[in-house]
Amino acid sequence: MIPGGGQPNMQQLLQQAQKMQQDLAVAQEELARTEVDGSAGGGLVKATVNGSGELRGLVIDPKAVDPEDTETLADLVVAAVQAANENAQQLQQEKLGPLAQGLGGGGIPGLPF
Repeated sequence: MIPGGGQPNMQQLLQQAQKMQQDLAVAQEELARTEVDGSAGGGLVKATVNGSGELRGLVIDPKAVDPEDTETLADLVVAAVQAANENAQQLQQEKLGPLAQGLGGGGIPGLPF
C-alpha cells in the first residue's frame, strides 16, 4: 500500500530497477575478474577459479605426484577445484546476494541463490 492511497510512481520504479540491473552487471563483471583459491591435501594441490567459478589455474606440488597412485592425485585435484568453487559461490553470495534481493529476491537464472 502507498501511504495516502496514491499510485506508485512508475517512472521512479523503473529508474530504481535500471539502477539495480546496472549495479548487478557491475558486480558480475567484478566477480569475473576476481580470483579465489581452494586447496586440498594440505596445500599439495591448489586450484584458482574466478568469481564466476571458471577454473583459471591449477598448481600441483611434485610431492603429490606418485605414478603408482594417480587416483589420489585426481581426488586431490577434484577436491581443490570444489573448494575453490565453494569459495567462489560464497563470494557470489556476498557480492550479488543483496542486489538479487533488491530485484525481488532469488529466482535470477544462473545465480546460485
